Order: sequence, then structure tokens, then C-alpha cells
Amino acid sequence: MIKLSLMSQISILAPDSRIYIAGHRGLVGSALWRHFQSKGFINLFGNASAEVDLRDFAQTSRAIESAKPDILIIAAAKVGGIVANSTYPVEFLNDNLRIQTNLFEAAHTNEIPRVLFLGSSCIYPKFAPQPIKESSLLTGVLEETNDAYAIAKIAGVMQVESYRREYKHSWISAMPTNLYGQEDHFDLTSSHVLPALIRKFHEAKIGRVSAVTLWGTGKPMREFLHTDDLARAILHLLTHYDDGSPINIGWGKDLSISDLATLIADVVGFKGEIEWDRSKPDGTPRKLLDTTKINSLGWHPQIELREGIASTYKWYLENIN
Repeated sequence: MIKLSLMSQISILAPDSRIYIAGHRGLVGSALWRHFQSKGFINLFGNASAEVDLRDFAQTSRAIESAKPDILIIAAAKVGGIVANSTYPVEFLNDNLRIQTNLFEAAHTNEIPRVLFLGSSCIYPKFAPQPIKESSLLTGVLEETNDAYAIAKIAGVMQVESYRREYKHSWISAMPTNLYGQEDHFDLTSSHVLPALIRKFHEAKIGRVSAVTLWGTGKPMREFLHTDDLARAILHLLTHYDDGSPINIGWGKDLSISDLATLIADVVGFKGEIEWDRSKPDGTPRKLLDTTKINSLGWHPQIELREGIASTYKWYLENIN
């Protein structure tokens, strides 16, 4: 069960709290499932996409009504890297809007007291002051290679704020930085940069290729957070945060894509040259989140980047087929 403090309206989770994780088999959702299980939660719920299509309201509503959760975590989304976002903006916009809207409406109809919506750091303007504060939202133009996805996520933030304002729901939204970890997608055309580089360097090593060519200049700066750290942050927010404004979740430091590539090549064991195709887009120049707010609540990341890349590569090797 879940109890809400009359003073703070922040949830106090019990081991028998009913928690529905939308997207529980994905990169983020699977990390949440593992973490909540490790903390002794016994009533976890989720449905695979083959069982429930969250783009369909009737299916979504039945799933939520059946689970009767105390807490809904919205980790379900259509996600992808720069190529996928640039190629399929309609699908990234429409699918994510449908998923979010259906889950919010089902949560409202079933009077779920606590909802946590997971957005993305791409909601912030392309040229936002660094590190990016939550207050930068809607203050500038978006990165054009993923603006459709970003608009959907911004809509999710506004939905949370709107439900709080109109219905006084204790719902919150969190904006994680670039994520990686086990259960990631390693497709070379649709995945995010870190898993794509792991696969690219691994295949180059196995194939004894002398050089690997990567997109862009390598100059953009990026921040990365392991999903196990994100899972810890989400549980922390459910018990320590109740405000309508989004809250950032990040590592607090970044590195260039060039340095990331060098690091991954070293972890994987690729000894060849790294070349750059400057005719391809770089994306946002820099995207480092200001994590002052969540750090002030007592949460800090634990998994260093090299350690996280090594464990992710190990998982990739064990699940390569």
C-alpha cells in the first residue's frame, strides 16, 4: 500500500505497495524492475508490448485498472538515436504523445495517487546555458534532429503540471540525461551513441578492421548516466519530491564524443584508428544537466563511466545473439 503524508504529500512506500512500471522490459524499465525487486518490493506490475499496446487507450486502461497500482512509473516511450529521430519524426511525436496521454488518463480515471513521468534532457533548448537548469525549459529553440521527440516529452511535463493544477494530483516528472546500461539497444542505425559505439568497436576488433569512421566532428559534449543509478534516483524521488516542475537526473560532468569514443575503444580492446565524417551532423553542441536540485535531496550517482561501460560491454557479450 501507499500512504501520503498530510504535511508534504510525499509518498511513503511499503514493501507491498503496488507499482506499475510502464515499459518494464526496456532499458530504463528493466533497471527499475531489478532495483525495486532488490529493495524488497513484492507487487510489481508491467505488460510487454505484445500484451498491451500503450498507444491504444482501451488496452492501456484495462491494464491499469487490472493492476490497481498505488504508483505508476512512465518509462515507456519510443526512443532512438540521431538517425532514427531524424528519419521518423512523425512516429516519435505521435507514438509518444499517445503513450503518455493514455497512461495519464488511465491513471486519473483509476485515481492513482502517485505518478512519475520520465522525460528526457532533449526537452531543453539547443543553446541553453550550461549546465542546464530546469528553468531553461521553453526558453529557446530545440535541436532539430530530435525536436519531434522533444515536443512529445515537453507535452508530458505540461500534462503532469496540468493534472496537478486542476486535480491536485501528487504527480511528478523527472528529466534524465543520456542513459546506458544492460538491456540497451545496440543497433548501428537506431540506437544511441554509447551502445552504438560499443558494437561498432567490438565488430571492428573481431573483424580486425584498421580504422572506424564515426559521425560528426567528435567535439559535442555529452553526459552519461548508468540506468542503475537512474533507478536509485527514481525511488529516491518517489519518497523525497513532490513538485510540479521537472527535476533533472544526471551525473554532473560530461566529456566530448571524441573522448567517449577513445574510452569505449580502450574498454572494448579496439587498437585501430578513429576517423570522423564531418559531413554528418553533430547534434546539440553541449548538453550537461544542472543536478543541484536532486543532489540537495540527498541523491548522488555512484557508477563511474568507465566502470559502467565495462559492465555494459560485458552484458553485450553475454547477450550478443
